[in-house]
Amino acid sequence: MKQEQIKTLIDALAASDLAELEYSEDGSTLRLVKRSALTAAPAVRRPAATRAAPAAGPAEPAHPEATPAECLAPLYGVVHLQPAPGEPPFVQPGQAVEAGQMLCVIEAMKMFNEIRAESAATVEAVLVRSGQEVEAGEPLFRFG
Repeated sequence: MKQEQIKTLIDALAASDLAELEYSEDGSTLRLVKRSALTAAPAVRRPAATRAAPAAGPAEPAHPEATPAECLAPLYGVVHLQPAPGEPPFVQPGQAVEAGQMLCVIEAMKMFNEIRAESAATVEAVLVRSGQEVEAGEPLFRFG
C-alpha cells in the first residue's frame, strides 16, 4: 500500500459516519478506527469477575473499586514509556496517578498519541516495554 492511498483512506474515514474501516490489498491489511469510537481516553477493561452475572442465578455484588483495571491501547503502534531515551519513565509500578496524567505515548504513522489516565489510581503493573509494538485493545497498564 502506498502512503497516498493510506492518506486517502484516512480522509475517507474522517469524512464519513463510519467508526472503523478495514482495507486489504496484496496480503496487507490496514484497519483504521476513529478515536471517537474508542472514546477520547483509553478504554478500561475490568476482569470478568466484575462483569454482571448471567440471569441464571443470584450474583455476588461486584466491587469494581476493589479489583484492578487495565488501560488498553486505543490504537496499533509503538509504545514509548519515557519522554526521551535516558529519561525516567512517565509512570512506574506503585506510583499513584491522577486523572489526565500522561502514562505513555503510542507512535503510529509518525504521529505521537498521548495515553493518559482516565481516573485517579495506583499503577500495579506496566504490561509492555518501551519500543514494543501493540495492537488496539492490548493491555498497557494494570491499576489497583
